[in-house]
Amino acid sequence: MRTSKFITISLPPEQLKTAERLARKQNRTMSELFREGLRRLEQEEQSQPTMAAILALLRAEAKAKGLDRMSKREIDNEIAAARRDRSTKSAKPSRR
Repeated sequence: MRTSKFITISLPPEQLKTAERLARKQNRTMSELFREGLRRLEQEEQSQPTMAAILALLRAEAKAKGLDRMSKREIDNEIAAARRDRSTKSAKPSRR
C-alpha cells in the first residue's frame, strides 16, 4: 500500500521556473523541494508565539505592575503621555 498521495498544484510560469531552477540547483526532485518548503513553513509557524500567548504575557505584566486596576480614562491618559514623550524624544533639534 502506498504511503504517499498525489496532488496537483498550479503555479504561475515565473514561479514554476524558479521552482525548477531551485530543484536543479539543490539536486532535489520537485516533490522534495515542496516538502522542504512545507517543513520550513511548519517550523516557522511553531516558533512564532500565538496572539493568545502574547496577550497572556501582557496581562501578566500589567497585573504584576498593578496596571490591571486602571480605568479606561487612566489608560488613555497614560498612552497619550507615552506618545507625547516619545515624539519629543524623537524630535531632532534644528541646527542653526
